[in-house]
Amino acid sequence: MFNFKLLLVFLSFTLISGYCMAQHSKTTAASDSTNLNEALLIKDEQQRRIDSLVKVQLNKELTTAAGNEKRTKELEAKLRQIAVNDSIRLITQTQKLKALKKTTTGYPVILNQDTLFFIYTRTGSFHAKDRAKAISLKIEKLYDDPFFKSDSLLIAENEGSFDLIYKNTDVIVSVGNLDGLWFGKSSAELADDYLKIIRKSIIKERESHSLFNLLKRLGLVILIIAILAIVISVLNKVFKRISGFISSNKEKYLNGLNLKNIKIITADHLEAALQRLNTIVKILIIILIVYLSLPLLFSIFPETEAWTGTLIGWILSPLRSAAKAILDYLPDLFKVIVIYLIFKYLLKAVKYLFYEMKRGNIQFSGFHADWAIPTFNILRFILYAFMLVLVFPFLPGSSSPAFQGVSVFLGILISLGSSSAITNIVAGLVITYMRPFRIGDRVKIGEVVGDVMEKSMLVTRIKTIKNEDITVPNSMVLSSSTINYSSHTKNEKQGLIVHYTVTIGYDVPWQQVYELLIESALKTVHVLEDPKPFVLQTSLDNFYISYQINAYTKEANKQALIYSSLFENIQEVFKQANVEIMSPSYHVVRDGGKE
Repeated sequence: MFNFKLLLVFLSFTLISGYCMAQHSKTTAASDSTNLNEALLIKDEQQRRIDSLVKVQLNKELTTAAGNEKRTKELEAKLRQIAVNDSIRLITQTQKLKALKKTTTGYPVILNQDTLFFIYTRTGSFHAKDRAKAISLKIEKLYDDPFFKSDSLLIAENEGSFDLIYKNTDVIVSVGNLDGLWFGKSSAELADDYLKIIRKSIIKERESHSLFNLLKRLGLVILIIAILAIVISVLNKVFKRISGFISSNKEKYLNGLNLKNIKIITADHLEAALQRLNTIVKILIIILIVYLSLPLLFSIFPETEAWTGTLIGWILSPLRSAAKAILDYLPDLFKVIVIYLIFKYLLKAVKYLFYEMKRGNIQFSGFHADWAIPTFNILRFILYAFMLVLVFPFLPGSSSPAFQGVSVFLGILISLGSSSAITNIVAGLVITYMRPFRIGDRVKIGEVVGDVMEKSMLVTRIKTIKNEDITVPNSMVLSSSTINYSSHTKNEKQGLIVHYTVTIGYDVPWQQVYELLIESALKTVHVLEDPKPFVLQTSLDNFYISYQINAYTKEANKQALIYSSLFENIQEVFKQANVEIMSPSYHVVRDGGKE
């Protein structure tokens, strides 16, 4: 059976192997090309040396051939040919050097972590890397020699090359013509440069690592540590005084944070927070001072001097990046400020307009004054949302995918977790513009009866006659029936009708019952005399007639008191008139046993 997965693995392995071989071939080809160019340069240099020897020999022959015109012309022609060959060879070497400089890596000659110069060319089979390493070891050996004398370091010519030798025995550096060509100098000039660099570096390093300098550096370290200890001690005393000032002046300056009558944060809480902040600031400042003293300590010793830039860079790099980010953000910040100011003053103008509408100074047909503040809140929310949409592209990191992803995630969480809240908000808006009740109205919502104390975007708070505070979600208000007892007591002439039904026997004339009920209503507190109370007969039952007394009042919030007074007056008036109230009903006559 054909194994497709095995085929894929085989093809992948083949492609990877081919790619690696191609890269290796490129690297090998580049290396071969570099080696070939170096070999050609070395060959040209050898040929130049041979031509130099031939040129010397021809000049000698030219001197001895004086008077022999034919021989003189032959020798002069050979000398001219050698000069032409030298010129062509020099041009060729220059072109080859340009090609080599594009691909060749220089290897540093080092003394105590300081780079003295770089080696780019080989000598025979001695690669540039090996040359640099060998030269570094020899220079280090000179540095370690307790009897080193800089005057013993000399330059000696050796068959066209120049050697830097110490005490006429040890060869430190051998400088060939190829080295000079690389830097555009003669071999003698380059050897002299190397000699000056090596002398100066060894003398400088020996002086810097002398016993006197070592003791001086140790003294500086002790001085810096002592100053650091003094600074830390002073800082501790300063922050200790600040801590004592906070504790001793707590009652004077720390009054806590109050929201109306609610104490959110006490003075003790503020004191604890300030003490903690004081400690954190002290620790951060001490850490910063100690950290900044480390580069100063490291710069004293040559071995650790290189770490100074690294430590300072760890602080300066973030600060530089932050400063650059702040400077780059300034144009966008200016745009954000302009947008904010525009919307700020636009909101002030809108607020002024709607508050004047609430006070009644500005009126629009069909727009009620109690709609002003809710409409302003809605419009304010829309303007803030629009402002946020305009500002969002100019916020730092707004174009970052992570920032956008977090924004979308938070939006999803809010939309999923606030569905009921949004339902109540929408219901609150509908209730606002339906105007079923106002603050202070006596209402009945479902089974709840009381006075409206607060009407927010989410809930309506009702206070019952028993001083019970009941919170009703706006969605429930919208979905249930609402009875407003106070809506006709403020602007209407008649007001609210309070009513009650009593049953009276058929033996009592209805005219008398009317008079008694109206008299009872007029004696009731908060009942209006005009319009006059009236009576309705609601039913003719088997044993009695149902009479309903209706009376007008402007005090809808005092219904309990009004009904209680009405009941008292009905009992009193009917008792004085010797009329028996048959509510709920009587199935026997109480005086039926009398003869």
